[in-house]
Amino acid sequence: MAVSQVPEVPQALPASSSALLYGRTAARLVDDLVAGGLRPGDRLPSERLLSEHYRVSRATMRAALTQLAEQGVVTPSPARGWFVADLTASGDRTPRPGDGRPAGHVIQGFADYAATHGLSTRAVVLESRVRPCSIAEAENLRTAPGAELFEMRRLRYLDGLVVVLEHNRLPLAPCPGLATTDFSTASLYATLRAADPPQLPRVAQYTVEARQPSEEERRLLEIDGMIPILEATQLAFNQDGRPIEYTVASYRGDRYRFRGSITD
Repeated sequence: MAVSQVPEVPQALPASSSALLYGRTAARLVDDLVAGGLRPGDRLPSERLLSEHYRVSRATMRAALTQLAEQGVVTPSPARGWFVADLTASGDRTPRPGDGRPAGHVIQGFADYAATHGLSTRAVVLESRVRPCSIAEAENLRTAPGAELFEMRRLRYLDGLVVVLEHNRLPLAPCPGLATTDFSTASLYATLRAADPPQLPRVAQYTVEARQPSEEERRLLEIDGMIPILEATQLAFNQDGRPIEYTVASYRGDRYRFRGSITD
């Protein structure tokens, strides 16, 4: 099942998220590859040269390349670099029957959604730490009990309106940069995509249920009245089928819509 998480906002303003920057960089790179006459199998310049050429950081360049890899435009080769795969590829592909993982498809994060729709984002980090994971968390994330876990709670806003309270838990080993990233401005999924090797959230187990908000949620989500909470629980898997993120998100019921499509 492909899922789309759709926050509701009344007005769109220009986005300033990191997701928009690497998305623009990816689009510029494709335009230049086509203009330069490159063909499938041709090797790209190094990430260092590309980042210098496009005047972006190495992390942004890697995120842009990773996004294009998710779409099937380029492909990485260990110790060799990046190669052109298919300049006509699209990121909106039909899932492969039977394997549970869509070809060229990835989970759309909050910042990805905002960048796609031209919305400004903001986050308030309430808690961010590295700690040993519990037995239950280890079972969910298929790691050893006591392994280092990155945990974060933050409020997320679209165009100045609070939409969701997130509680994220991720194994630290695949992406050590989680521990030092400022997630008041950075995108969690962009950080995963920029890891070495990249961690690409491909598919997720996702459940949603409606409930009444707690007193803390009422205060943090600025709820006044009988607005319900939509609690979404997501266990996301990377390109190798390994659990990479366990998140419980509490959305304001009046600012969130869940859409799903069922395929064979």
